[in-house]
Amino acid sequence: MFFMRFLVQWIASEKERKSVIPQSFWYFSIAGSLILLAYAIWRQDPVIMLGQSTGFIIYFRNLYLIHRAPKDADTSNT
Repeated sequence: MFFMRFLVQWIASEKERKSVIPQSFWYFSIAGSLILLAYAIWRQDPVIMLGQSTGFIIYFRNLYLIHRAPKDADTSNT
């Protein structure tokens, strides 16, 4: 999942000929974070749990900001 987010970011940037981060980057980040969080819970590892929980919050916050932004302000996140 984490590799896929970098792959889609790279492809999107190549298409635009500039650095962009598509929404799918954040969805793959959430999916990867959930998988690692499940692993951390299974292993009962509080350090990984804390780290993945923090990232999870940040990924959702970025999606919230993207969806909250006016539609005509920036089209690079679609």
